[in-house]
Amino acid sequence: MAFYPMPVVLVGANVKEKPNFLAIGWFVNAGYKPPKVAVVLNKAHYTNQGIKENGTFSVCIPSDDMIVAADYCGLFSGAKVDKSKVFEVFYGKLKTAPMITECPVNLECKLDKMVDNGQHEMFIGDIISTYTEEKYLTDGTPDLQKTKPFILAAHGSSAGYYTLGEPKCEAFSIGKNFKNK
Repeated sequence: MAFYPMPVVLVGANVKEKPNFLAIGWFVNAGYKPPKVAVVLNKAHYTNQGIKENGTFSVCIPSDDMIVAADYCGLFSGAKVDKSKVFEVFYGKLKTAPMITECPVNLECKLDKMVDNGQHEMFIGDIISTYTEEKYLTDGTPDLQKTKPFILAAHGSSAGYYTLGEPKCEAFSIGKNFKNK
């Protein structure tokens, strides 16, 4: 089974009153008004406990210079390794969703609902606040050339992280030039 490229994010949750982070590729926007995101985690992940305990979580978008630390957070369970000191942590309005100072973009989320997906749980959260710095913005919006996110692509037993290239064209307009046969 081939998996198409997926953005890598770090999901943060306080578990037993300690910040914990998990690297995942199953992350998606889940709503515009109100703004929502969804993350899908295997039920065995330690992070799930914290999301359920507090009803909050964060989605921290790492830059490509954070690949090694992000991969570490995906390889080792917080049940066995203390990941609270991997990053400089801060908290926002909700006070229980740990976020990462080094990440260019952090989303602070309040749990809206959880969906049981068999072996996985989908956590859908309302985005309460977005945290970034001016240096990562262009016209008030996070700029991919400045934030430098990375993606995960997997095929069979191999997987790799990839950086993004230059923009090719403007979305939602280039298709107007398509000539149907």
